Amino acid sequence: MRWNEGRREGNVEDRRRMGGVAAGGIGAGGLVIAAIAYFVFGVSPEDALNLATGSGGPVAEQKGVSGSPQDQAGAFVDVIETSTTDVWSKLVSGYRPPAGVVLYDQATPTACGSGQSAMGPFYCPNDQKVYLDLSFWSELETTYGAKGEFARAYVIAHEIGHHVQNLTGQMERGRRLGARGADSGSVRTELQADCFAGVWASHAQSISNITLEPGDIESGIEAASGVGDDTLQRKSSGRVMPDTFTHGTSAQRTRWFRQGYEAGNPGACDTFGTRSL
Repeated sequence: MRWNEGRREGNVEDRRRMGGVAAGGIGAGGLVIAAIAYFVFGVSPEDALNLATGSGGPVAEQKGVSGSPQDQAGAFVDVIETSTTDVWSKLVSGYRPPAGVVLYDQATPTACGSGQSAMGPFYCPNDQKVYLDLSFWSELETTYGAKGEFARAYVIAHEIGHHVQNLTGQMERGRRLGARGADSGSVRTELQADCFAGVWASHAQSISNITLEPGDIESGIEAASGVGDDTLQRKSSGRVMPDTFTHGTSAQRTRWFRQGYEAGNPGACDTFGTRSL
């Protein structure tokens, strides 16, 4: 993947090296994050709720440096986020980019509660920001077996996909259908975000100055497959429990990412209108 010549809009807030901030209180957004922490990243239910609420007191504000990071890791995030803006502005009328991608270390306050690195990357609908601890890139490769820069780009594009859902009402549609189970609103929401990541990948070369190379799409597929509910549950407990699914199986996540990529059309990502996922 060649991205160094890509446009950089500077929609990044860099809180790295500022230190973690504990926070208290949990709302609907915090519960969403807790579910992500538990079902996707292997955190226990109690720890997930603690991560989402913090140890007490209101959520403290924290403001990082906004603009284009100068280091390569930060620049990569900037280029990919800018590319998603370029693509979705063409595909969705009135599209507005997220309020920012927040880079942080270990912990940071959010409008959804206390964000912590154990949760992995996440989107907070309450402040319309994506939160990312860059140490996740190492985990993505070593734990989930997804190597290469495009696997990282897929993760960012997936979270931006949630922002698209938030703007278009699809996220609320998912909330109304329930948060657990193989046919839940949560699973349909996550699979649609995978499909939206594929749509972005389909247009990244033609709309933004990013060049995909042989093996890139396969790298994205590896990332989607590596975080399937069945794969994660099998690794953590040796058992697959469809009643607790929140994101979909590896096969489903791979299929919907590929469908978005091959169609290049968000209309092909209607996970809510199909019986078979």
